[in-house]
Amino acid sequence: MDSSHSTKESGDIPIRMTDSKSSKAVSPPVPIKKTAKKTLVSRWKRCLGVFDFILRICAIAAALAAATAMATTSQQLPFFTQFFQFKADYDDLPAFTFFVIANAMAGAYLVLSLPFSIVCIVRPHIIGARLMLLIFDTIAVALVTAGASAAASIVYLAHNGNSDANWVAICRQFDDFCQRVSGAVVASFITALIFVVLVAVTAVALRRK
Repeated sequence: MDSSHSTKESGDIPIRMTDSKSSKAVSPPVPIKKTAKKTLVSRWKRCLGVFDFILRICAIAAALAAATAMATTSQQLPFFTQFFQFKADYDDLPAFTFFVIANAMAGAYLVLSLPFSIVCIVRPHIIGARLMLLIFDTIAVALVTAGASAAASIVYLAHNGNSDANWVAICRQFDDFCQRVSGAVVASFITALIFVVLVAVTAVALRRK
């Protein structure tokens, strides 16, 4: 009797050998579209980081210029009497002193924030550094705006006076003094505006996905 015929009659089931390599699960490939999107977001955040760094450099220049211009403002009129000397200094007014302190602190903070801004460029997806910058930038906006607003009110009185309070406009005599303090106030408001843009840029970088 044939051997193949006996195998069928015995009821044995033939076993088919399969290749072990083909039985392994093959991992699905990473979608190209998702990878391209992630790369695009990284480039976008890196560009925002570079823009943030440039804005901080500009804000440092504006804040330190405002503080320096106000702190070095002094004018003495050429005429004086035996008992009176007509001189104007920034520290004669507390609002101007607060202005110098606020802008100096903002400038110092901006210098210290530069390394964190560089970290955001190198690692565009980082969250902790950006969140910290967002918090301190918001505080700096309030500080610089308060100092600039307080100084602006004094500059307005110096230029226009107040007849109801019998305050004369001293800028008619102290013209150099008023020009310097006015320029310092403008530079401080520019600093505050840059801080607002920095807050917006950081917020966009945190929300971008």
